[in-house]
Amino acid sequence: MRVKTFRGSSTAAVFAEIKAEFGDDAVILSNKTCEENGRRIHEIMVGVDKQEEPVQKRATRDAVIDDAMNSIPDWNQEWNQIKGHMMALLKPQMNLNLLAPRQRLALEYLEREGVESRVILDLFQQLRGNKSKAILPELEKIVPVRPLESSIWKEKFHALAGPHGAGKTSTIIRLALKEKKENPTARICLASADQGQGKGRLVLRHYADLSGLDFRELGTREDFARLIGESQNFDKVFIDLPGLPNGTELDGWLSACGMNGPCDLAVHLVLNPYYAPAQYCAFLKKYSSAKLKSLIWTKLDEACNYGALVNTAYESGLPVSLLSYGSGLRNSMKPACEKDFWRLVFKHQLPTEEKNLLAKAV
Repeated sequence: MRVKTFRGSSTAAVFAEIKAEFGDDAVILSNKTCEENGRRIHEIMVGVDKQEEPVQKRATRDAVIDDAMNSIPDWNQEWNQIKGHMMALLKPQMNLNLLAPRQRLALEYLEREGVESRVILDLFQQLRGNKSKAILPELEKIVPVRPLESSIWKEKFHALAGPHGAGKTSTIIRLALKEKKENPTARICLASADQGQGKGRLVLRHYADLSGLDFRELGTREDFARLIGESQNFDKVFIDLPGLPNGTELDGWLSACGMNGPCDLAVHLVLNPYYAPAQYCAFLKKYSSAKLKSLIWTKLDEACNYGALVNTAYESGLPVSLLSYGSGLRNSMKPACEKDFWRLVFKHQLPTEEKNLLAKAV
């Protein structure tokens, strides 16, 4: 992605300059206004996906095939349809008599829960012929869990990415409050890179002020560079990333902001459990990056089933790190663990429900 910053005395003049140079191909990465020498300056950073062709390009067999594949419209969608038809053909060949009754019941339950056929078929292949084999260890291979705890995640920068409305801002506030409660002397900074969503930015600043936390706004590449430069002043930095517009992918956005290098950064993808299957595929493609390290599931109390949690982990290979539920900022999230995750899938029991049952028993 090619990135360029335009400056001018008015937003209209800057947009005219952008359109003259890039036409409709430019994607706005940031839009801010500042004052210099008493004058108001409008600064807009844009990125363009188009790249110049290299002077010499060797026409290898693989390159020709790649070009042909890239030119096929909606190839991913068509391939997913082909895989769906293949699964439909293979599924009748699953001889469930090769499984123990408890294995068969577990697979039937997962199918009703919305787990995709290819996951069911994979589990069947692992279980067939061994009726004493437990299904939970096989499921744990499909859905790895890595609790979002400071003792496990050593990175200083933690950025939350995901679509608009997924709950990134509230999750960052919960994580910061939890970190501050467990370690009162911790130096924590909240940073908002979501310049297009004023409400989320103001909420984050408000809770930072109330809790005695530092706050930074990240609108340009220079803002990110300054934050990295002063990172030695903080123990943890939580960054609220924007919901990326169409045509923009996380890897390119991080590169444009200077965060895709050796920066000590872990990005966590925040999702809800009630999107359509095609949307999960689109999200995994949009947010694919070497910096993407885990999945965070929010609004779990609003879901009817939890098959999507299994499907997304199977497709991405990413561990689940955090489970969030409810609207409150306290007692509404828990670092993921195998026990809580599979109780959620098989019993629809939120992690908070176990605490309530213990309290009633006492």
